[in-house]
Amino acid sequence: MRQFVRFSLSCLLGITLVSCGQENDPKESLPKTEEPIAAANTNLQIFQVRGEIKEIKPDGKTVRIQHEEIPDYMAAMTMNLEARDTDLSAFKPGDYISFRMLVTEDDGWIDQLQKVDAASAVKPPTELPSRRGSFRLSRDVEVLDVGDVLPDYSFTNQFGKTFKMSDFKGKALAINFIFTKCPFPTYCPRMAQNFSQALKQLKQSKDARTNWHFLTITIDPETDTPAVLEGYAKTYNYDPQRWTFATGDLVEITAITEQLGQTFWREGGTINHNLRTVVIDGEGRLQTILPSNEWPVEELVKAMISAASAK
Repeated sequence: MRQFVRFSLSCLLGITLVSCGQENDPKESLPKTEEPIAAANTNLQIFQVRGEIKEIKPDGKTVRIQHEEIPDYMAAMTMNLEARDTDLSAFKPGDYISFRMLVTEDDGWIDQLQKVDAASAVKPPTELPSRRGSFRLSRDVEVLDVGDVLPDYSFTNQFGKTFKMSDFKGKALAINFIFTKCPFPTYCPRMAQNFSQALKQLKQSKDARTNWHFLTITIDPETDTPAVLEGYAKTYNYDPQRWTFATGDLVEITAITEQLGQTFWREGGTINHNLRTVVIDGEGRLQTILPSNEWPVEELVKAMISAASAK
């Protein structure tokens, strides 16, 4: 069934959400955590963090935590985090905890969860109104089903040049959404890394045609200017002939995200969002939807090869 959207609530129910931090408002600052602990592995950062459990997922390893600010790394926010070497049956929503957050270049998890007294725990920050208010204005759009044609949106690339979706006609097009201040490796960085790896595999594949392209769209156009996006793209060794980073008017970004099932909103100085990657075929039709961040890169490569061959 199609859904028509005029105004999007800043918080949507029924969707598994992830959060990534942006700037932190001084009014909601929390007591500072310790500095990163030195680790034998120089690629590993370890942070001591406190927060409140909001939800424990049915998989028995994922816990949604509203945590304090992590100085020089991440603003206070709410995140789904993988707990390793931990029996989550001993915890419940509402528990205040301390834990270790371990971060490498391409992975992140938590361990050593311990309950702490509510009186000594860091209380979650008071949620502040979004800088854009509780609603977002967007065009009237339909949520797309597989097989539907994506409208001809207009954006600005990392070089400051305007382009339209129709410029990719005849090519398989993979689209994902990020913002450059999202630091946790299994969130936006993984989305970018997946594209980087898929691009490399497609170039090396004997089965792949040459009519394909990748498009990464920011959900934070205020911060992610073309120059910022170009710098971000370079960290992933991108090929500008094959991979475009884009910003644009918030109305356009909101519309395309709502059509493709990508949700995002500001909450207390952070950007909350889910994760979604889609593949469009050469005729502009939605062919494949890859939700979350757990799919293998090979699945995206296979979808791109199929979309490039579609008629």
